[in-house]
Amino acid sequence: MFKKEKIKDLHYSVNGVISAADLQAAADEILTEYGKKAKMPGFRPGHIPLSVLRQKYNASAYGEAIDKLMNKDLNDFIAEKKIRLAGAPKADLAGWEIGKDAEYSLEFDILPTLPEIDLEKFTVVKKTTKLDESEVEKSLENIRKSRSVAEKQDEKYAAANGDTAVIDFKGFLGDEAFEGGAAEKHHLILGSGAFIPGFEEQIIGHKAGDEFDVNVKFPKEYHAEHLAGKDARFAVKVHEVRKHVLPELNDELAKSVGHESVEKLREHIRTIINEQYEEASKREMRNELLELLSDKVKLDLPETLVDQEYNMAKQEHDHTHANYDEKTCDKDHKWDEKKERKEAERRVKLGLILAEWGTKNKVEVSRDDLQQAVWAEASRYPDPKQVFEFYNKNQNALAMLRGMIFERKALDAMLSHVKTKEKEVKPEELFKQAEVR
Repeated sequence: MFKKEKIKDLHYSVNGVISAADLQAAADEILTEYGKKAKMPGFRPGHIPLSVLRQKYNASAYGEAIDKLMNKDLNDFIAEKKIRLAGAPKADLAGWEIGKDAEYSLEFDILPTLPEIDLEKFTVVKKTTKLDESEVEKSLENIRKSRSVAEKQDEKYAAANGDTAVIDFKGFLGDEAFEGGAAEKHHLILGSGAFIPGFEEQIIGHKAGDEFDVNVKFPKEYHAEHLAGKDARFAVKVHEVRKHVLPELNDELAKSVGHESVEKLREHIRTIINEQYEEASKREMRNELLELLSDKVKLDLPETLVDQEYNMAKQEHDHTHANYDEKTCDKDHKWDEKKERKEAERRVKLGLILAEWGTKNKVEVSRDDLQQAVWAEASRYPDPKQVFEFYNKNQNALAMLRGMIFERKALDAMLSHVKTKEKEVKPEELFKQAEVR
């Protein structure tokens, strides 16, 4: 057991000593285990004398013995004090030599005890909204557009906004053609904004067979520096114009997307939109509760965890902004040490609250919860298989995902205990703020 201890808030500094005899006994025990598998010329495995093993493995055996005995002292101390470590302790064994007592020191932070939180004293706003049927009609129109057919028109038809023009074009700065400014039989949807401002508008009204110039000015912030802010001329030839013909809104269309009728499709869309409203409302309630927890709950924080959180945020910032010029970088991209330290403290505090409260209230992450989260992540990528393989091979990433799900479930469980005050808002207000956490 430790012979000396010093405590300041959540920080512990302890000193211990392991006798030379205890160390020798522990090291010999480890050497005996080595001897069962070790292969040495002239000896059968399991029959190598301890004196011979010491000559070859003594240093590594002593290292393991010290770790084993220090950990035993630490675990006994933790059990006696009923505390929990906030991170790995820092050990100092300076000046020790084989054959002598090992005097060592350990420094570590412990996790705080979460105070009782009376959630019924907290009130959050629950925003509600009424379904606008125009949103349902917009969704139906998008379904029709997604199944539209681009039909080739005759030479008398003038291109209109939303049509596809099949064109050749070649760009010039003055009389000189510039690299990357030409293509043949390019399919351009007019009004899509795929080309620089002013280009698509000048195609509208033209017919198949027309040859003409389009005059535009490249934006000042254009990615190609040699073109940025420059006036340019494009020689254009229209090969054909295709009009997008939308299918009729009928039961046949509804069946093509998996529903019996248009009315059943409408009901499905209403359900989806209402679920989106509900989730957006809940997201704001979560954010409001997080702010209340951060503000109202008093909790000492282990500096070890705050340092880790701060350093991770700094590394991510430096990686993201590695190519930014410090002189021209705007204030939103510069690292504000004081502000980021405060943010790190906030994240650690909320993480501890959710972890402690969730564990105490038996919040669990099921296999289905984890699978659904991986599926949701995979659905955002062109090749979902890569996401599944990533999580199968990366247990640390899976553990982080599990932690995020746990925190979300703990927060939702907390929301079931707080008071709510309903406020009716317009749909767009629900989606105004990005999720804080």
